[in-house]
Amino acid sequence: MSQRVYIFDTTLRDGEQSPGVSLNIGEKIQIARQLARLGVDIIEAGFPISSPGDFEAVRAVAREVKGVTVAGLARANFQDIDRAWEAVRHAEQARIHTFIATSDIHMQHKLRMSREQVLEAAVAAVKRAKGFTGDVEFSAEDASRTEPAFLFQVIAAAIEAGATVINIPDTVGYAVPGEWGSFIETICREVPGIDRVTVSVHCHNDLGLAVANSLAAVLNGARQVEGAINGIGERAGNAALEEVVMALYTRKDRYNNLYTGVHTEEIYRTSRLVSTLTGMKVQSNKAIVGNNAFAHESGIHQAGVLKERTTYEIMNPAMVGVSKSNLVMGKHSGRHAFRQRLEDMGFALSEEELNKSFERFKKLADKKSDITDDDIEAIVEEEMKLVPQTYSLDYMQISSGTAVVPTATIGLLKDEARLEEAACGNGPVDAICRAVDKITGINCTMISWGINAITAGKDALGDVTLKITTDGQRVYTGRGISTDVLEASAKAYINAVNKLVWEAEQAKAAEGE
Repeated sequence: MSQRVYIFDTTLRDGEQSPGVSLNIGEKIQIARQLARLGVDIIEAGFPISSPGDFEAVRAVAREVKGVTVAGLARANFQDIDRAWEAVRHAEQARIHTFIATSDIHMQHKLRMSREQVLEAAVAAVKRAKGFTGDVEFSAEDASRTEPAFLFQVIAAAIEAGATVINIPDTVGYAVPGEWGSFIETICREVPGIDRVTVSVHCHNDLGLAVANSLAAVLNGARQVEGAINGIGERAGNAALEEVVMALYTRKDRYNNLYTGVHTEEIYRTSRLVSTLTGMKVQSNKAIVGNNAFAHESGIHQAGVLKERTTYEIMNPAMVGVSKSNLVMGKHSGRHAFRQRLEDMGFALSEEELNKSFERFKKLADKKSDITDDDIEAIVEEEMKLVPQTYSLDYMQISSGTAVVPTATIGLLKDEARLEEAACGNGPVDAICRAVDKITGINCTMISWGINAITAGKDALGDVTLKITTDGQRVYTGRGISTDVLEASAKAYINAVNKLVWEAEQAKAAEGE
């Protein structure tokens, strides 16, 4: 059996199903490119039949992202499979991933199909997909609650029909590690033809066991693990791929020297990018990528680490891309030093992006004495806009206090024209948003707002992330940074509005075609 464990990333499909997450095409492409740099083997770019937007996003990823297999998800019917193929057909390596539920509870209450009908649909779907591509993955949804004899029958039939990957999902996070490992071992031993395919697992985290279950499956014969960056996904999320990868590396002794093709030094950057674009912040104590993952506050711990890092660190932070640079930049730092620092941090910017980022850096340096890598990273990420900036903040004036009705006067630029409006609100942020709405003519509802300090100190950059909607269904995430919290809020709101405007223009153009 191969020692290689393949990493199947579903951040752009299952991860995007996290409540409140909605990525546009540009954001999906940027994440997909970073996933390719990370070295994942398969990117599940979306569910093409689900919407025209998702179809276009999957097709764009398939066309533009190289060096990785691109998969599209499809239910076990011909319409879904044909649509998935249309989306992924231009990929260097294309995969169709088709699925159908096999548990009694799903068949009776969701599908309203008999076992015979499900078996027939699974075989027909795999054969249809096989007619398009040699790389076909079949998933038995809710496998962990499926009667084993029937599951084995469906898997064997899918293999006979031409499936090359068999995925065993713990769809609702019901399994526990010992039971799950034994289950996978039985499948690998009992199902006819299983030695001809790659066995995969897709574990959810409802009981907090997704990573543990994935690792138990690998120990017992699975050679593909499906999950998402930062563990995002439906409900409590998926297996966090960065945790699976680093567990396999760190505990080679336990996992029989199994390995992945992941470039671990790209893990932290990938985590940050996904967090930024989805608006889902990573908890501080999150394993591998949380801010506290390599922090030591206890005096005993600090003393131990200073004498010998491995006393309290089982992983080298640099291995996952966490920078420990002590280089501090300030207002006297030049463009060359700034460019070199960006290169050291792994950023490859266009000349225009570099110029804008440097300009932002110099402005920040006038307000903040010491600028850290985290500050620089925040500046660069904000400047790498993925949609046209229809509106940009020109100026703002806020009046607020305990005895004053909060009022905001906002000036925006649109095609070099200055637009100004004033509005009152329940608070200064509400007033800002109302003034922007008056300028744009778009009435948005803010469904979440949050702020994080990028670095410590009174002069820290504030990083505001918010989500807006106009219809209660499509959600747009905005991000803004500034040493002024209200300015950061205004930038974040305008950023989200620009995404909304751009998507509306794209939809209108598509209708015109």
